[in-house]
Amino acid sequence: PPGTGKTYVAERLGKYVISGGDGFTQTIQFHPAYSYEDFIQGIRPQNEPDGSISYPVVPGRFMDFCKKARRRTSACVLIIDEINRADLAKVFGELIYLLEYRNATIPLAGGRKFQIPPNVRIIGTMNTADRSIALVDHALRRRFAMVPLYPDYNILKKYHAESSFDIDKFIEQLKHLNTEIDNPHFEVGITYFLCENLVQEL
Repeated sequence: PPGTGKTYVAERLGKYVISGGDGFTQTIQFHPAYSYEDFIQGIRPQNEPDGSISYPVVPGRFMDFCKKARRRTSACVLIIDEINRADLAKVFGELIYLLEYRNATIPLAGGRKFQIPPNVRIIGTMNTADRSIALVDHALRRRFAMVPLYPDYNILKKYHAESSFDIDKFIEQLKHLNTEIDNPHFEVGITYFLCENLVQEL
């Protein structure tokens, strides 16, 4: 659900995976208008010096990421924030096959052949309260390890440990609210309340 620190955890997990090596992390955020052309490759009009317009096939964010990863020996991590906000079947295209068969090389829609480098790792964050969760089909779900993140009230307690604010009473109210909501995907997360001026914010 929202406010549980998904992006925070993903970024630190990415740093952990690349630690001690020459790898790198990169974060992109999906949205409803995100397309195959943005992610893999697509035709992009370009102005030429003579004033004409050409239509070359331009690599997308993932192909650029893989190109950089091939120059490294250690793991490289691509973090896709809000992965389920895009139409994943369209955005990923042939990548769905390549995620599982890492040794395979297949032709892309644009003609060139492509293989995901063996040192590439992908972490996606997903807000299951979002209606677009329905767009994440089972073919893609089974290619990722799913790790649920729910509100951890101990983090909230630790953050406000030195404060005069009665955080224990507040946590009890928050737990009560989430019990009333009665749906783990719509629970109110703790990150909304990780602020020094909590009394004013409330």
